Amino acid sequence: MMKRSLMLFALLVSAQAMFAAPAPVEGFTYVKSLGGIDEYRLDSNGLQILLLPDHSVPVVTFMVTYRVGSRNEVTGTTGATHILEHLMFKGTTNRDRAKGNNVDQLLERTGAQYNATTFLDRTNYYETLGSEHLTMVVEMEADRMRNLKLDDNDRRPEMTVVRNEFERGENSPFQALIKEIFQAAFTAHPYHHSTIGHRSDIEKVSIGKLREFYDTFYWPDNATTTVIGDFKAEDALGLIKKFYGVYPKAPHPIPEMYTEEPEQTGPRRVTVKRGGQLGVVALGFKSPAGLHDDWASVEILSNILTDGKNSRLYRALTDKGLTTTVAPFNGYFRDPSLSIIFAAMAPGATHEQVEKIMLEEIERLKKDGVTQVEVDAAVAKQIADLSFQRDGSFAIAGQLNEHIATGDWQNFVLVGDKYKKVTPASVQSMANKYFNADQSTTGWFIPLAPGAAKPAPTQTAAKPAAK
Repeated sequence: MMKRSLMLFALLVSAQAMFAAPAPVEGFTYVKSLGGIDEYRLDSNGLQILLLPDHSVPVVTFMVTYRVGSRNEVTGTTGATHILEHLMFKGTTNRDRAKGNNVDQLLERTGAQYNATTFLDRTNYYETLGSEHLTMVVEMEADRMRNLKLDDNDRRPEMTVVRNEFERGENSPFQALIKEIFQAAFTAHPYHHSTIGHRSDIEKVSIGKLREFYDTFYWPDNATTTVIGDFKAEDALGLIKKFYGVYPKAPHPIPEMYTEEPEQTGPRRVTVKRGGQLGVVALGFKSPAGLHDDWASVEILSNILTDGKNSRLYRALTDKGLTTTVAPFNGYFRDPSLSIIFAAMAPGATHEQVEKIMLEEIERLKKDGVTQVEVDAAVAKQIADLSFQRDGSFAIAGQLNEHIATGDWQNFVLVGDKYKKVTPASVQSMANKYFNADQSTTGWFIPLAPGAAKPAPTQTAAKPAAK
């Protein structure tokens, strides 16, 4: 993987890194530059293009992000985005295994690293390979944007692969618990269901429904192509115009997901009883969308509570032998989601005991605030993490992918400065604004011994904390 210099990283994270507009390119509209990244639009169909050249090694990453994820699904098609992602590797009208030119056959000949992922707000496809293969990969990705075969003979065996993924998730205490928490916390918004979908939808969704999904969302004006690494901008744009320019815009408006979650008016609780060794307590609170002004302070708040050996809950729980670890999940998504605090219990600890201490620490923070030292340490760690997460062309593309999905790729550059603006006062304010009982969903994972029909009688539901 391509290594980045500290100078390049500083360039990427500085919000002040603005560049003069590049020379005009026929067929494209130049949009903006920030942090060394140039944005263009393909005039004929609205495709968004992001370019970040770096000639340090002869490697390039090409990534396509479609602005469609599980938030665009409804009952009966949950998991459809993910199954479609799998089927995108099964061949097009121009390429398949019988012809020897399918996606995997083409890419494996080059030694490429490639895959795809699906999440709440997006689906992405990517390849990292020698820069001499850029023409092949642009042509291949453009082909499967609109020429997918979508054969039921491919869907049936791939369904079993996806179902196995579903079952593996069900066997993970954390994954099972976070799924239940989201389903309880969101009653209207489609963040309610997980990206993997419900088992019955996975098994029964028809190839016709998947084609309808493909024909609704897989269009140039609903996608971003990102090119990072060893290439010339004019060459990359020429390839994109040649292979993507043959497609029109979607023949219909891309459907907007307009459902808003109603205000939560009381605490909610879920319990997951499965085979396992140790219990988990999780406290989830409604949190702002990724581009909201409050998001950075909520992220720092979450880290002060749980991230590292100096965090408040580590000292209150793990240092005292009550948990094996504490960990944060602060959703960074297009719409408001959840900030969740996880505590994996140590042997001998009870759910009631761990939950009580977690709530007491949150209330103490809401009342007494945090110190400048705590904020500075959390911000420094986040800034350092940005550097580690951007080590190489694929890593940078992957991070850009999440910001594209949330609604603005520029936040890839701006987020570091947003962390630096967080203050002790803003952290305390966010704790009082968001970490309240009436906006909470608490989850317990209660492990069952093999063959057990019910949990130990000592495990009882704790009362929710007062607001």
